[in-house]
Amino acid sequence: MSAGTLPRAAGGVTGATLGVEEEFHVARAGDLRLHDDPVLNRAALAGRLGERVSAEIATTQLETATAVCTTLDEVRAELLAARAQASAAAASAGAVLLAASTHPLGCWHEQRLTSRPRYLELLEKWGLLALQQVICGCHVHVGVPDLEVAVAVMDRVRPHLPLLLALTGSSAFHEGSDTGYDSYRTQWFARWPITGPPEEMGSAEQYLTVVQALRTAGVVEDSSNLYWDVRPSLKYPTLEFRVADVCTDVDDAVLHAALVRSLTRVLAGRARAGWPVPPVRPEVLRAARWRAARFGLGGDLLDPVTLDLVPAPEAARRLLAELEGDLREHGEHGTVRDLLESLLARGTSATRQRAVLHRTGDLHRVAEWLVRCGTGESR
Repeated sequence: MSAGTLPRAAGGVTGATLGVEEEFHVARAGDLRLHDDPVLNRAALAGRLGERVSAEIATTQLETATAVCTTLDEVRAELLAARAQASAAAASAGAVLLAASTHPLGCWHEQRLTSRPRYLELLEKWGLLALQQVICGCHVHVGVPDLEVAVAVMDRVRPHLPLLLALTGSSAFHEGSDTGYDSYRTQWFARWPITGPPEEMGSAEQYLTVVQALRTAGVVEDSSNLYWDVRPSLKYPTLEFRVADVCTDVDDAVLHAALVRSLTRVLAGRARAGWPVPPVRPEVLRAARWRAARFGLGGDLLDPVTLDLVPAPEAARRLLAELEGDLREHGEHGTVRDLLESLLARGTSATRQRAVLHRTGDLHRVAEWLVRCGTGESR
């Protein structure tokens, strides 16, 4: 499929639908080290683990995908069902799922590349980077049937990406060390030249021109190889948000999905009304993203438009206020408000992981907590 034949449905309502993809580490049920099981990996590749579960780039990972949802209740039910299905598949191989973007104890040497043509092509192109992809992410697809609208929203949502990241940090530890980051996944993934926030495109035509230039350069085969924080999906008529860490707690995943869908609806409306794209220097946006990855909700975030430092909880509540009209119109404001206040009160997964380590002095206890919390056994 060429860059110019992105699937777009005729008609449809922007933001009417959404779906969530989550990636998980597979760990041995006993010592919780990364679990490389060829049988489980082959079953995932063959699609034998259920309609919501598939293989990922590493043999020590599983990916889940919800069905297309229209309500937040459906999103929650689908996330729980997908996690349960993946957990059952892992259990059949003597393993468990670990719901965090990095495994506190895991090392890339403990995994292998999944034998799928797409991943083998990544290895040929990117070398060691493909083998070291020992991180997991969360991707939210919001229905946007028109590519022009998808690009307009992508341009306008860029200043919000750092806050969305700060709300989801779950990768505090990497290969047995405290990284000092809430989202070390963000830093690890930044080694790829096709990650991070995209620059302003201005139009669907310009977006397709950029994709074609990257194809000509041999950097991507098509737009599905763009690992930007947000991008139009090649496979579906959606705008795909890829900025988030995996949320250990399902509540936080529902919150993230709700915020990105509301942002999509609001920003699409502003684009139709002729509001200009907020001026954001790419250097400043990268700095704002770094602060979000480093400090999460525990520090000040840089507003890439005003250039002010804002306490993260205040920034989160400002976003809620900005989206209040849209959320009330769709009957979601109370749910989103309560989910956000709960997150601000207890902290991100990264903060809570560090609390477990401080209390126990043992990263194995952190891994145990991640397994329990990811299945709803511990809050």
